[in-house]
Amino acid sequence: MRKLRVAVVYNSYEDAQAEVGSGDNSSLYHLRLMIRRMARTLRNLGHEVIIVHLSGDLSSLQRKLNRLRPHVVFNQYDDVVHGALYEMRFAAFIRMLGYPITGSPALGLGLSRDKYMALSLLRGAGIAIPSNTALIERVSEVDHHKWYFPLIVHPGQEHAGIGLGRNSVVYTKKALREITREVIKSFKQPALVQGFLPGREFNVGILGGRKLRVLPLAEVDYSRLPAGIPPIMSYAAKWVETSVEYKRTRVICPAKVESRLAALISNTAIKAFRTVGGWGYGRVDIRLDGDGQPRVLEVNCNPCLDKGIGLARSAERAGIRYPELLQIVIQAAFEGPPYDMQLPIFTSKPGLRKKRSSRSHPVKRPV
Repeated sequence: MRKLRVAVVYNSYEDAQAEVGSGDNSSLYHLRLMIRRMARTLRNLGHEVIIVHLSGDLSSLQRKLNRLRPHVVFNQYDDVVHGALYEMRFAAFIRMLGYPITGSPALGLGLSRDKYMALSLLRGAGIAIPSNTALIERVSEVDHHKWYFPLIVHPGQEHAGIGLGRNSVVYTKKALREITREVIKSFKQPALVQGFLPGREFNVGILGGRKLRVLPLAEVDYSRLPAGIPPIMSYAAKWVETSVEYKRTRVICPAKVESRLAALISNTAIKAFRTVGGWGYGRVDIRLDGDGQPRVLEVNCNPCLDKGIGLARSAERAGIRYPELLQIVIQAAFEGPPYDMQLPIFTSKPGLRKKRSSRSHPVKRPV
């Protein structure tokens, strides 16, 4: 790939970030460390890299990008305020400016954050999801459904394990009401309720644009968790180093899975990723039901790209080193997505204005 000018954009809004020293790896401090690692890797590949922090002023971002004129925007913008859905708006804004952007387009990002909408779409496409999946906007709606316990309850518009904790798996209607009330009150959004699946859990990494590649499967191992802590990928298990969940939960990659099941999981993941409009790179979380069949928990567009964990770890098991992973992500930005027309609305970039035709074409009228 030729030398590119790459603008790495991330969300630097501080009010909702975890504090340094809290044991929480989701803090702004850790985010900036990751961004610097990515920038250093891209520079070592020969690219010119500019880190752009965004804390809310899109007009300022527009002016900055018009000055920098990057060949591609490396999208690392992530919502840090509960219930915010600006990830999709940011991606749409960049495309309206006329710049290629890494990862999934606005629609895919929006669907992956609105979990119930995405799951409903998957179900309509014939992809298995957990039973009893319902969106509860008021606590009174709990009585309008027939439930089969156990159930898992979490915020309907969050990711990264936010809102998932030790009380998230419930066994009675009373507990269901309590946790639903807590989610609605604390996160100012509906609660997503689903049947809790008892089987193995897999993270399926996906890489590529027009041609997708499934990376080696990763299995989440909860076997070392003490009794009383549910086997789920909670916020603590993901981010809080001092927690029992973090210390006792591990990821095995590559997972030991017999070939038929591995193929079924991989095919399910690709279909789910394409159904929500995923592009470039992603992760599909899948869990087996009581019959050993895979059901999609979540499609994660633009998952964490930090070195040595998550998607990067799965890529390494496939022989894809971190610099090559970032290069593949950038390449996919220039491949598509399909039907994404290059029609910038706001731009002062040369070469992006519509060319005047030397021929005069009659206006076609509807008949």
